[in-house]
Amino acid sequence: MIWFKKCFPMVRYASHVRGFKTCLLLNSKRWAPDVDFCKQFEGVAIYPTEEIEKYYKVIYHSRVRPVERKLQNMWINFGPQHPAAHGVLRLILELDGETVVRADPHIGYLHRATEKLMENKHYTQNLPFVDRFDYVSTLANEQGFAIAVETLLNIEVPPRAKAIRVLCSELSRIANHLLNISGTILDAGGITPFFWMCEEREKIYELHERLCGARVHCAYVRPGGVSQDIPIGFLDDVHEFCMKLGERCDETEDIATGNRLYYARTAGIGAVKAHEAIYHGFSGPMLRCTGVKWDLRIAFPYDGYDLYDFDVPVGTMGDSYDRHLLRLTELRQSLRIINQVIDTMPAGEIRTDDSKISLPLRAEMKTSMEALIHHFKLCTEGYIVPPGATYTAVECPKGELGFYMVADGTSKPYRVGIRSCSYNHLAALSFMGKGLMLADISILIATIDIVFGDIDR
Repeated sequence: MIWFKKCFPMVRYASHVRGFKTCLLLNSKRWAPDVDFCKQFEGVAIYPTEEIEKYYKVIYHSRVRPVERKLQNMWINFGPQHPAAHGVLRLILELDGETVVRADPHIGYLHRATEKLMENKHYTQNLPFVDRFDYVSTLANEQGFAIAVETLLNIEVPPRAKAIRVLCSELSRIANHLLNISGTILDAGGITPFFWMCEEREKIYELHERLCGARVHCAYVRPGGVSQDIPIGFLDDVHEFCMKLGERCDETEDIATGNRLYYARTAGIGAVKAHEAIYHGFSGPMLRCTGVKWDLRIAFPYDGYDLYDFDVPVGTMGDSYDRHLLRLTELRQSLRIINQVIDTMPAGEIRTDDSKISLPLRAEMKTSMEALIHHFKLCTEGYIVPPGATYTAVECPKGELGFYMVADGTSKPYRVGIRSCSYNHLAALSFMGKGLMLADISILIATIDIVFGDIDR
């Protein structure tokens, strides 16, 4: 540049003409080839072939019109190895850029065949299968199975056993909502509430362990009552847990519910209208977030739910943010029910007095030969259920869990059909995911709250 200034002191480096920079040195006369020389190259240089015609058509008279090119959409597999698939979900997505054009959920990777397995075991042996449906809220599933068998047997459960069942079911609801709320926040990018709520779920598992000896797969709720009574001081520890859980919920709401980034990730995502939710068979929080007030604990009370005072929260928009708020409110209502159960826990028996159905006490087995024989016969052959059919549904944390059972007068069910909570919700991904961005699919799957134990049952 210094040499240029010395050689051309009077030349301006650039002049602005219509916004373009041009150098004055290049505006001099340029060399051009001779006209006669260029005539020898006139005419068609490349003769068109089928391959050329496939992409563009050569039009003579010095015009070649551009052909409109079409881009093909991308197909990707969202899962089953994706960490945000929440299980063995294979979701085939058709993407136009990052916009989801089509979502096609595929199931069947787990394929437990639980319904057929239950038809080859007697009723007592079927209880552990129920724990594996929804391994996040096991005791609530056991409650539904026990009520279905009790309906076929036409037996009544003692009041104390009903109260213990309600206590266990609401603890399972709290554990389920804690995982879903914190998991949704984790998928949106917030990790701190996940640690807080996993610590609270660990306390619930410790309470389960004190109750029956198992942390997750309890097999505690039995047809006719529960397996054993609650230990001494158990209700005091549950009360202390409930008193501190409200503070953890407040902290989570402070960090996530009012966060504008979390609101932007969830508001308007997966919005469903009330008539669409009813048409697709939604239940639980997925139905109530659309404004439909439907809860089986209120509509068809079971196990004494009509004795407790609680509210059923409903949403308005039906989107992912409403589902987040609704589960937080349901969690607080579960705490309200548990406190009432603690205050009104009745005394008495924990199982029905029919020795042909309920297992005898351990202390009684050591002194009574009849009790030992009953225990042996119930564990090996089970109990006879009279012929009949029933459909019994309970309000599980994820939605309505229904058991259609047909008894043929033997100790094994003739047919078992399970109306799972998550199956209809997962099928709705095909219309809920249209038009969303790829990053919104993770939030949508999290707020639907699916579990593959009851989908691939």
